[in-house]
Amino acid sequence: MSVSFSNFPAPFPATGKNIHTVTSDRFVLYGGSATICQSFCGLKLWLLDRLNLKHCSKKHGLSESKIIKNQDKLDSHLKTSSSNDGRDSEGVSTLSVPNVTKRPTSKLQAHSPNFPVQSDQAPSLCIAVIGATGELARRKIFPALFALYYSGFLPENVGIVGYSRKNLTDEDLRSIIASTLTCRIDHRENCGDKIDAFLSRTCYLNGGYDNREGMLKLSALMEHIEGGFEANRIFYLSVPQEALLDVASTLAICAQTQKGWNRIIIEKPFGFDALSSHWLTKALLSKFQEKQLYRIDHLLGRNLIENLTVLRFSNLIFEPLWSRTYIRSIQVILSEEMGVQSGSHILQTIALLAMEPPISLNGEDIRNEKVKVLRLIRRLEPSNVILGQYKATFDDKVDVKLNSLTPTYFAAVLYIDNARWDGVPFLIKAGMGLIKHRVEIRIQFRHVPGNIYHDRFGHNINLATNELILRDVPDEAILVRVNNKVPGLGLQLDASELNLLYKDKYNAEVPDSYEHLLLDVIDGDNHLFMRSDELTAAWNILNPVLQEIDKNNIAPELYELGGRGPVGAYYLWAKHGVQWTED
Repeated sequence: MSVSFSNFPAPFPATGKNIHTVTSDRFVLYGGSATICQSFCGLKLWLLDRLNLKHCSKKHGLSESKIIKNQDKLDSHLKTSSSNDGRDSEGVSTLSVPNVTKRPTSKLQAHSPNFPVQSDQAPSLCIAVIGATGELARRKIFPALFALYYSGFLPENVGIVGYSRKNLTDEDLRSIIASTLTCRIDHRENCGDKIDAFLSRTCYLNGGYDNREGMLKLSALMEHIEGGFEANRIFYLSVPQEALLDVASTLAICAQTQKGWNRIIIEKPFGFDALSSHWLTKALLSKFQEKQLYRIDHLLGRNLIENLTVLRFSNLIFEPLWSRTYIRSIQVILSEEMGVQSGSHILQTIALLAMEPPISLNGEDIRNEKVKVLRLIRRLEPSNVILGQYKATFDDKVDVKLNSLTPTYFAAVLYIDNARWDGVPFLIKAGMGLIKHRVEIRIQFRHVPGNIYHDRFGHNINLATNELILRDVPDEAILVRVNNKVPGLGLQLDASELNLLYKDKYNAEVPDSYEHLLLDVIDGDNHLFMRSDELTAAWNILNPVLQEIDKNNIAPELYELGGRGPVGAYYLWAKHGVQWTED
């Protein structure tokens, strides 16, 4: 297998590059000449994925995505056609959104779903999955909604509408998603009855190719399901990136309820560079309030991420040590198995690790502290970045058709310029085909000053440094590495781990990350969703190195498949006074 860059959307006008198919599910990136290949456009998108800004691939649900190759066609999505002059106060072109301020009156006949709507059972919540026939919806969104329904986190009479352009019936949709629904291992009572009940609350709408007409029909259907009573609405936009703005703007005008709140879930990407992100954000905020927007990254729904703040702020033993005074380095490791398309959430992870204590658990209070950290991270310099690519061979079943410059490894060092973290390196390693598959965070503490036991360790004292290890893969665990005496008559010291292994401690199935994040949307908890100012701060960190990548100023280093990665990474750690921890 090889790294798959499935269904990358065309870059925005600022980049002007094309993406073309090489095999049935892979892309090699090039433009009008070989220059684009040599400028690492492939790395740019891969890097965005690793840093929480990449678009979901076809494998994760945007199978209907079509790549826009024509510059003029793309411009039509990006340049305003409204009555203003198409530019903001800074002279930046804004994205096209319909200049409609009054919601049109629908004269369309509502599609009648196949479940009865009784006045005393009118739902207090309606959820529309737009792009309901895609892989993401089938494999992740609907199963997550059912898991919440089964566990009692959705109203019993919730209304769920699947919306796409295919000519299907309610029963067709139910048949598509039924095979993906499973009950918890730890409680399977009435599983079949719950699945039937959930499917009966699910219906389908063919929106057609006119988004305005489709959204009017969607609103009419949701009003029919709601029975005229007050209800809230959630819209999950699982659509191709090139369709996002048209869908979102017509939804804003035609499908929002006036009898409750409306929340919009948006999949990655959230822009391809600072300018396109600015345009996208400005267009969305012209139609929605910030509090309505939930930019989802499923990896932020992992239990590991939620545990970061719990460990820091509910345990006295950690918070006093959480600064440059006691911490030597922080290492974030994302070592992926071949064929795994896991993406990453590195910048958000670092923000949660490094932020100051928020004044409360309110989502906005937490996001206020996260954005402060992101604004204080130094812009990423090319000298602090290492790229790599594993050696492709037929024997290793690697797709050798991929361009030789396609990166499969990224390492970098970040610094936060504030009083708490001044001088502490945050080391990032994300790669494919490495010796071990691991997703973990390692907080390495400083040496004990004047350690009187320094000559009693049977190995390098650097490896005997205290560590707090938060692991998600292969097995979720919290580990604390401490030094202790080896049993016996002599005085020999060793480094051992005090461990909390979740599968041994808790006899419960860990919920999928989509369940966690969808429940947060329902509850209005937005602390794991990126706010607009967080996006801006993230792009300020990434832009310098991405510009150097485009100029072909950073070359990837080859490394052995199943090895430890590029040698250059070890020189990078040494440059910053850190020995990388392998175990």
